[in-house]
This record gives sequence, C-alpha cells and structure tokens, in this order.
Amino acid sequence: MRLVVGLGNPGPEYEWTPHNMGFRAIDVLAERANIRVTRPEAKSLVGRGQIAGHDVILAKPQTMMNLSGVAVRMLLERYECEAGETIVLIDEVDLPWGMLRIRERGRNSTHNGLRSIILSLGTDEFIRVRMGVQPEKIWGDRKDYVLCTMRGDERRVAQQEAEEAAGAVELILTEGVAKAMVKFNRKASSEGDVAE
Repeated sequence: MRLVVGLGNPGPEYEWTPHNMGFRAIDVLAERANIRVTRPEAKSLVGRGQIAGHDVILAKPQTMMNLSGVAVRMLLERYECEAGETIVLIDEVDLPWGMLRIRERGRNSTHNGLRSIILSLGTDEFIRVRMGVQPEKIWGDRKDYVLCTMRGDERRVAQQEAEEAAGAVELILTEGVAKAMVKFNRKASSEGDVAE
C-alpha cells in the first residue's frame, strides 16, 4: 500500500490558490484512476484504489496547511504505511511555474506543510514532488502570494502542472523514484539545482 498525499487548505476560497497545487494533483490522479477522494478519515479526505497496478491511498488533509503533519501521521498509522514509501505533493515558490522537482528526502524548507510533516513524523525520509509556483514579480510576503486566487491564464498552467505531477507519481509507482527524478528533474539542470 502506498500513501499519496496532496497538500492544500480546505475550503472553496482556497481552491484556485498556488498553495493548493497538491490538492489539484490528487484530483488529477483520482480522475485518471477512477478513485473517489471523499471519505473522511484521519483528518483527511481519502480514496482507495489502484494506480498502475499498485494499491494506493490518495489523501487530501483537511487541517490547515501548517498542521498537515498531524493528518499524515494519522494516515500512516491507520494504513500501516512506511514514511519512506509515502509521496507528498506540494507547491514550491522557489521553482518557476511548470517546473517539477522530485526528492527522496530533505530537511530544509520554507514550506509550512512540509515542515509540519517532518516535525510530526520525526523524519524527512519521504518522497516529495514539488510543483513550481514562483511569482513573476517580487512579493513582500510569500503567504499573501500563495493564498491569492489565480488568474485565468495561471489556472491553465496550474492544471497542466498538476497533470505533470500526476504523471511523476505514476512513474514513481511503476519504475521508482530514481527514474522519475531523471525524467522530471531534467528541466532544472540548466538553471542549477534549487535548494530545498
């Protein structure tokens, strides 16, 4: 059983914000695999099914972002999953829109949801798929930016990026994280590695 968690904030007012890219990617995975992510469990909405022949739990924590770790810990305990086999989908303001970065671990992060998970689990040994949402212009406060509603053109890019992230998860499940990193991290090589 693999746990795939997309991070976001619950509520319709957050649906089209950069901080909810994890939810958007889970929605794409759910649609492709015909999994309904609607069952309330472990402070999350969850759905169980198969992706690429693998049993999976898709989850969208219903805590606010900075408490995501509580839900992830409860999900791991409930489904007896290993942290190292968990895939977390998150937004990343340090990466340009359209760019993905896959990592197997990494402690340093400015992402509140990721920090919450690391603190709650006591480990950074879990797979994360980071989706770029970098603003075009400098914002004074990142929090204001990641919680602002996207424009129409940004929504189209966000949906394409969510579909790419879903493809990355499918490749991780079928061929492993190393092959997924080679395929999806390639775009960043010419611009240098972005520290997590």
